[in-house]
Amino acid sequence: MNGMTLPAYIAAALAEIAGCFAFWAWLKLGKSVLWLLPGMASLALFAWLLTLVDSGQAGRAYAAYGGVYITAAIGWLWMVEGVRPDRWDIIGGVVCLVGTAIILLGPRPV
Repeated sequence: MNGMTLPAYIAAALAEIAGCFAFWAWLKLGKSVLWLLPGMASLALFAWLLTLVDSGQAGRAYAAYGGVYITAAIGWLWMVEGVRPDRWDIIGGVVCLVGTAIILLGPRPV
């Protein structure tokens, strides 16, 4: 894992959540269809950011990213939607980050 992996994962998670939230806002909150323009740009940014992750396999990079995404989504719930995560949200996020660490830091044959 290089020094770019964690920042790329965090930025990708925020970009993905923001892009998906734009669709949520349009379809569920009655916002303008114009919300989709920055939403789609954000989703394209998300995909590009994942290519910055130091991994020879896309599947492994995406699998490890999952834990970061889940934790970021819990942060979004609190910071953007104003809903404080409960203990089950926190415990679930920690379990996911442990899984991410195992995938990223596990010994691999060279």
